[in-house]
Amino acid sequence: MTSRTLMCMTLAAALATGVLAAAPAAGPQVNINTATVQQFQLLPRVGPALAQRIVEFRTANGPFKAPEELARVKGIGEKSFSRLQSYLTTTGATTLTEKVRSPRAAKPAVKAQS
Repeated sequence: MTSRTLMCMTLAAALATGVLAAAPAAGPQVNINTATVQQFQLLPRVGPALAQRIVEFRTANGPFKAPEELARVKGIGEKSFSRLQSYLTTTGATTLTEKVRSPRAAKPAVKAQS
């Protein structure tokens, strides 16, 4: 056997056993290039008006090349983008199916009066 044949057989065996399997899928995602208004509303702190602005921005400017471009949409600042970033993708299917709730900010502790 030649080394090329042996290498091909080894590669085929590795693929068959899953040794070279793809990285595990990320959590639920929203494809910002294909998502509907309703799908955008599943994201934390995204309501109907912001979801509509995202779709209108995409329609007017074409598909997003990177999730960071979403920050160009009015109403999505640095803080909002950082909250959404882990859910955003520009490829693949939208897999987010339930509304994501943002955790509430902690209330300041009340000091006891003397």
